[in-house]
Amino acid sequence: MLALAAATLVAGCNHGRQDKLAKADNSYQERSVELLYATGAQRMDDHQWGLASQYFDEVERQHPYSEWARRSILMEAFAHYQANQYDDAIAAADRFISLYPGNPSAPYAYYLKAQCYFEQIADVGRDQAATQQAQAGFRDVEKRFPTSEYATDAKLKQDMIMDQLAGKEMSVGRWYLRQGLPISAIGRFKTVVDKFQTTSHTPEALFRLVEANLTLGLRDEATKDGAVLGYNFPGDHWYDKAYALLTSKGLRPSAPPKPKPKGAMSRLGRV
Repeated sequence: MLALAAATLVAGCNHGRQDKLAKADNSYQERSVELLYATGAQRMDDHQWGLASQYFDEVERQHPYSEWARRSILMEAFAHYQANQYDDAIAAADRFISLYPGNPSAPYAYYLKAQCYFEQIADVGRDQAATQQAQAGFRDVEKRFPTSEYATDAKLKQDMIMDQLAGKEMSVGRWYLRQGLPISAIGRFKTVVDKFQTTSHTPEALFRLVEANLTLGLRDEATKDGAVLGYNFPGDHWYDKAYALLTSKGLRPSAPPKPKPKGAMSRLGRV
């Protein structure tokens, strides 16, 4: 017990000493803008994100009209982002956009803001508010700055987000099926087929439509959905399941709809 008490006392002293050092490091002193910025950059290099953001904030506070202050806003935003302090990072990015909308670094501010929302995307079983905000943010980047270095990644992230949103619809639709509510489930699965047809969830959505329509006794609808699934994803395991389910009911997928010349995915239109 004496040894444990001694160890606790030493740990407490060390912790207190670190707190004092941190406070001394960030105590208010009127310093040159170059020194403040360089110190913040050094803290960034050392991955001391909290201290870095404080130094960049100090640049703004002590030298608000300098070129260094403009740079510090984005540096502060990035430091908050690295520290997973997304609300603070978004606030700093918004501040930069408001003050310097035409600056060459504005595309990065928009991109970083969208990325903060992207990092907060939750699994499909939870609220997708951050997902929708990230989608809007990346769309904004692509629309405003189509030739920027961030546009390509913004487009890729949008594809990932679409898959996430489709996954949410699928999760809710499956829940409705388990609860014996096939009509509500059909609405969710149709949303995936109609609005998210380029995502990885489309084959399962078509199979679930077959399943739900058979539950309701809508045999024609079920066979048509099976046909669309077979036409577009003939080698997919969801088509194998749909085919087995239909044939077990004495049915076969009807002839698939004739594809339109707009492209392969137009074949997923409702019959």
